[in-house]
Amino acid sequence: MPHSPTLLLHIAAGTLGMLSGYVAVFLLKGSRRHAIAGNVFVVSMLILSATGVLLAILKPQPGNILGGTVTFYLVATAWMTARRRIMETSIFDWAGLVVVLAVAAVEVTFGIEAAISPSGLKYGYPPGPYFFLGSVAVLATIGDVRMLMRGGISGTQRLSRHLWRMCFGLFIAAASIFLARQHIFPPLMRKTGALFFLSFLPLGLLIFWLIRVRFASAYNRLSMPVEREGFSRGWNPMSRSRDSIRSYS
Repeated sequence: MPHSPTLLLHIAAGTLGMLSGYVAVFLLKGSRRHAIAGNVFVVSMLILSATGVLLAILKPQPGNILGGTVTFYLVATAWMTARRRIMETSIFDWAGLVVVLAVAAVEVTFGIEAAISPSGLKYGYPPGPYFFLGSVAVLATIGDVRMLMRGGISGTQRLSRHLWRMCFGLFIAAASIFLARQHIFPPLMRKTGALFFLSFLPLGLLIFWLIRVRFASAYNRLSMPVEREGFSRGWNPMSRSRDSIRSYS
């Protein structure tokens, strides 16, 4: 049975996003190769999530609509965090807050409805996935509110925001391939737990990088505040200058 162009694009973007994401997290941060891999990851993940939402609307699959929306939001806001060179906020951040707040409310509502339903399901999913993604959306909402109240973020907080959102986007891509489609992989990978390892590796890398960002002395000198517009430019994780993140690995 032939597949639609949208589905093929979705599959190709997911595969490229997963591969480029793994390459990016292991490359020297701030290097040209890291920037290229990161840009490929962002574009691939935005296409993956957008086509996923479109396919879910056509079926329809409300749970996948929410999952695709969360993925698009996380990657887009992570990209914007890395792109900014001054401490500021914009209409983009307010729009993101509205989106993630709505997703959080719907996820929690669906989780409760699944928990109290006779079948234990809501649109084919048990409460767990709804509460899991709902909790992620709630945490992201809290982070957005704090950033908007402060007028922006800088230093360690800025890097942490970029890292956890990118790594969680990578986790979604990896889990969508290795966990949701285990049947396409050899039996050896299923029996040895390799698929679970590859799926949850991004979360392990997320924990590693967040700990290193907050506690390693190599990051302390990179945690100077980003000045507001009109003053010095400050640190930019995508910069290739002397103060970029390239000074550590």
